[in-house]
Amino acid sequence: MSSQTLQHSDWQLLTKHIGNDFAQRALDYDLEGSFVKENYNQLREHKFFSAAIPKELGGGGLSHSEMCQIIKTIAHYCSSTALSFSMHQHLIAAAVWKYKHQNVGKEILRNIAKNELILISTGARDWLGSNGELKKTKGGYLFSGTKHFASQSAGGDLVVTSGTYLNHNTDWDVLHFTVPMASNGVSILDNWDVMGMRGTGSNSIVFDNVFVPESAITLSRPKNEFHPVWHVVLTVAVPLIMATYVGIAEKAKAIAIEKGKKYHRNQDHIATLIGRLNNTLLSAQTEWKAMYALTNEFDFSPNESTTVDILTHKTNVGEAAKKTVAYAMEAIGGQSFYRANILERLFRDVQASPFHPLPKWEQYAFTGKRLLEAN
Repeated sequence: MSSQTLQHSDWQLLTKHIGNDFAQRALDYDLEGSFVKENYNQLREHKFFSAAIPKELGGGGLSHSEMCQIIKTIAHYCSSTALSFSMHQHLIAAAVWKYKHQNVGKEILRNIAKNELILISTGARDWLGSNGELKKTKGGYLFSGTKHFASQSAGGDLVVTSGTYLNHNTDWDVLHFTVPMASNGVSILDNWDVMGMRGTGSNSIVFDNVFVPESAITLSRPKNEFHPVWHVVLTVAVPLIMATYVGIAEKAKAIAIEKGKKYHRNQDHIATLIGRLNNTLLSAQTEWKAMYALTNEFDFSPNESTTVDILTHKTNVGEAAKKTVAYAMEAIGGQSFYRANILERLFRDVQASPFHPLPKWEQYAFTGKRLLEAN
């Protein structure tokens, strides 16, 4: 059965079907360090980029947990595709929450669904302080700055970003806005040459006096202060992002079992190695499920307690996923060191997990501070 004949009523079946194509290309994308363009073309063809937008707005109507599962499944075939895709989906998820709870953002969601637009996130560089500067001009602002780690910048249509602005009180604010990648003054650097996740196309985006109309500003907040918007963003985003790393760990387990059975040097203790690996993977899976349970299919009220739990789970899931892949490598021995073995790539890809907000040590400090203040 071709992918053309599969119905979107079974998104998981369709994901696995096109995932086989992703798996065949994964090694080449990794070796070349090139963006997973063909995979994105397939996802776009089958309307995966609008799959989580409500049906009344023209999307596929997938729930948050269903999209988490789809991203995890994609990671079984190509982790770079899964991670890039999650960056688009976490922006969609935040917009869907606002639509459901605040009745805003209908038109942008309709436009994304109609045109299957791809959103680029610069969130990893836009935490409390952001970077780049906006200057007032007639009808809006001129924005200049460089945003690093902009996943799928090589293949996206709209960049969701922020920049600093010196307000009339001479205090620094951070303004959030969306810019079409086709805007004058927007360019992409070819600088994504990294250890893992080499196919995500996470090149830096340069903004050189890019005009941002006043109407494009969606939020203004004080610089370097935690804003309640992060309670929404983190709660919906982090389970989607970490789905990639759970998928990587699951794939590593499958490889370890398949090849471990045949690896003669470990036969005396292969059962112990696989048992340890399974315990660690189960920890990652369980905490990840707890994460999207907190999101509760968008039926949640943003609050500090949930944010603390989400970020704590994020660290634990990432650590367990990394250990799972390392244990899988131990189970099959030196053959895991060869690039011809998928585990070598999975090991490099899973190392990216700590670099999503918040990194482990920042998460410890963030959580500890709030726990101390609350007691």
